[in-house]
Amino acid sequence: MTCREFVEFLMRYLDGELDPDVSSAFERHMGACPQCVWYLDSYRETVRLGRDLLCETPDGQLPADVPEELVNAVLAARRTATREGADS
Repeated sequence: MTCREFVEFLMRYLDGELDPDVSSAFERHMGACPQCVWYLDSYRETVRLGRDLLCETPDGQLPADVPEELVNAVLAARRTATREGADS
């Protein structure tokens, strides 16, 4: 498996949707490629932060550890998706 294939299979791997042979190749690649392990870890952290972003604290504020850059990126993506949905 190449690094490009690793990235292409990443979401399906995390969702447990890969067939056993592909999943084994994915895990073998992680054993040999520290950059892809780092990428997987950073991807998981991004997902966690995104989930945290959607879960406001009881006082209506975002958790303090949510980076402002992430908030801005999510808001920009929402605006883009809303515009694209209106254009269809």
